[in-house]
Amino acid sequence: MTLLTIDVGNTRLKWALYDRPRADAVLIAHGVQFLEHIEDLSEGEWSQLAPPRWVLGCVVAGDAVRRRVEQQLDIWDVYPQWVVPDLHEAGLSNGYDHPSRLGSDRWVAVIGAYHRMLGQGAARPCVVVMVGTAVTVEAIDAQGRFLGGIILPGHGIMLRALEMGTAGLHVPTGDVCDFPTNTSDALTSGGTFAIAGAVQRMVDNLRQHTGQEPVCYMTGGAGWKMVPSMSNPVELVESLIFDGLLEIAHRRFAP
Repeated sequence: MTLLTIDVGNTRLKWALYDRPRADAVLIAHGVQFLEHIEDLSEGEWSQLAPPRWVLGCVVAGDAVRRRVEQQLDIWDVYPQWVVPDLHEAGLSNGYDHPSRLGSDRWVAVIGAYHRMLGQGAARPCVVVMVGTAVTVEAIDAQGRFLGGIILPGHGIMLRALEMGTAGLHVPTGDVCDFPTNTSDALTSGGTFAIAGAVQRMVDNLRQHTGQEPVCYMTGGAGWKMVPSMSNPVELVESLIFDGLLEIAHRRFAP
């Protein structure tokens, strides 16, 4: 009765195997693979797993990468389901102009965040931040309506753009500080504060729109780097996309 969940991002594939398709499922195994090494999964980590009953995933890396993942899943007699954002899913409504064009990882993370918030007490608006190759900042009201979100470059893309477009600048290894006094610190701090400022603006927008103080969740591979520099309270939740996949799976697969 196990469920294999898969999150295929722009750089890495992350997977988690659970004992059942429920929000309170027990994690059995998990792993990460860079996209260039997807072909190692069927003879590597996945070869050690018992065949899952269900496979549910989200993919933003494109159809070619999705097909490569599906080829690795051929070791089991199971057909994967891939999340495609719709008007409604798992108790949330999708306010995107064209719902299916919303990134599936964004939609799944929003679902995970909303149900996490409900499990922590009274319903509140949510801001959901994913910090990876790109950064997304989403807004949900207390009734579970996805209001929209913003996309901005991740820290690495910002720095590489500056390196390419500005003579004499190189990708730094600087520190984040309030008043940088060298170029490396100035670049690192600039990218960090740009992301923090975008999150704060969304928190302010959502507070003004709803009249309530939002809760803010952050996830993604670089989330831990951002949390110390945030001006508003943020809860770091590494499993947010998998939490969302479990909520969806509970409604699709659970008896």
